[in-house]
Amino acid sequence: MNAAEKIVTRNVAYEHGGVKLNGYLAYGDGGGGALRPGVLVAPEWWGLLDYPKQRAEHLARLGYVAFAIEMYGGEKTTRDPKQARAWASEFYGKPLMAERARAGLDQLLAVKGVAPEKVAAIGYCFGGSVVQSLAFSGAPLAGVVSFHGGLIPPSAEAAARTKAKLLICHGGLDYFETPEEVAAFKRALDEGKLDYQLNIYSGAVHAFTNPDADKLAREAGIEGIAYNETADRRSWMAMKVFFEEIFSAPK
Repeated sequence: MNAAEKIVTRNVAYEHGGVKLNGYLAYGDGGGGALRPGVLVAPEWWGLLDYPKQRAEHLARLGYVAFAIEMYGGEKTTRDPKQARAWASEFYGKPLMAERARAGLDQLLAVKGVAPEKVAAIGYCFGGSVVQSLAFSGAPLAGVVSFHGGLIPPSAEAAARTKAKLLICHGGLDYFETPEEVAAFKRALDEGKLDYQLNIYSGAVHAFTNPDADKLAREAGIEGIAYNETADRRSWMAMKVFFEEIFSAPK
């Protein structure tokens, strides 16, 4: 991205299955007509709060067209883990997770200036599960990045239709996923012959990329989530290298 470019942001209203959704689009204003890679951003289970929007803006500064999607509808957000769990539970293990994310992906693909063959998705916590699910549905993605996401082992059928390469960024001390669950996830990726990287960050627990994780943990009374600056930095760098591989990254 040119340093002189300004970041443009706007809300984008869309709909899926009769549910009204409102995403957040971010991009640089100096594209000059050239097509740019697009990146979908799936939020944590709290809903589309400021954090995923900030990540979309960071991606825009790197030269991407970024779209942070809404999953719940009605612009619902919460800081209550019981409410967040209830909302998220409507998606886990169901086709709705990928279908709702695909509605957001279609919005990103419709944005003027997005190169349709150069689109990726990233997600955080619940959003990490969302982008895995989207990839395993066979969506037209070059790659997905899951940051401390719940791990979803793909079936043989899901692996066979997956087009995306995978970068999974996981905390070494994230016990939201047991060692057995991590091993089962890796085994499913291997058996499915998927192209993946599984990065384990030492000392990192769940939600390690979110600077507000410690505050959220205190407010919600949740153990096992905390910000880790080193793991945040390393995983973001890994994402940038991954993007350079899956499509010609803008400078």
